[in-house]
Amino acid sequence: MPNLPTITAGLFLTCFSCLLPAGAAPARPPALPATASRIASAPEATAPTRLSVAERAAYTAAFEQNVAQTYVQANLMGSGLPVQVYRKALIGFYNLQQRGLISARCHTLSIIDFSQSSTRERLWVIDLSQGRLVHHSLVAHGKNTGEEFARTFSNREGSEMSSLGFYVTSHTYQGKHGLSLRLEGVDAGYNTNARSRAVVVHGADYVSPAFVQRHGRLGRSQGCPALPSAEAPAIIRRIKDGTVVFAHGPEEAAYHSSLLELDAALLAFAQH
Repeated sequence: MPNLPTITAGLFLTCFSCLLPAGAAPARPPALPATASRIASAPEATAPTRLSVAERAAYTAAFEQNVAQTYVQANLMGSGLPVQVYRKALIGFYNLQQRGLISARCHTLSIIDFSQSSTRERLWVIDLSQGRLVHHSLVAHGKNTGEEFARTFSNREGSEMSSLGFYVTSHTYQGKHGLSLRLEGVDAGYNTNARSRAVVVHGADYVSPAFVQRHGRLGRSQGCPALPSAEAPAIIRRIKDGTVVFAHGPEEAAYHSSLLELDAALLAFAQH
């Protein structure tokens, strides 16, 4: 049965897209109250730990407008990314900026939707500054995470499972799979063993439409988000050195993270 909230969001965003000129860059958020403007224009100031009702309403309105506008601008609905997943990824992205774990100059957000079949292109690389989908690709999950669908996730050494949550990309290196990219898991309780587990982005021959045709599913990794061999180098070069990757899972995975706390994300968003 179709998901009603997804359909409703899709209809809204389709209507919203009619208001945007073709090729236009995402609009600036609406003007914020005086208090909010002072915070946004003075990054050296100490951010309040709690927002007033007026501040939260203004920040939220601006943030939700940006979610809708960039979602439409990048044609993320047409490419199969649910708006709810995109919104979660943006909240985490701005929380990471608020915590100083990524630079304010970072505009690249990668999303993996492990709730979707491995036969689908379930990786999106988005340029937030331009509202543009840069890459859309197949991506593998761990061999003990599931067959066609990802079901079980772990942060444990030797699990050969994928891990959910937010990562910050590190540096590249040449490994047995060619150009590869180290990931720093920054989501406590979910992926913080990524480096010691050698969970990295790399290319693999088992990530291909041909493999899907032969086996009815994508090939699986030892927990790495493996990419098609031909596409991996370009994607890795685009997302290396301090950008955000968000791995979303199915509802039954029960992912709950402090990086999805809205108020802190709103403060970072307001400083843009």
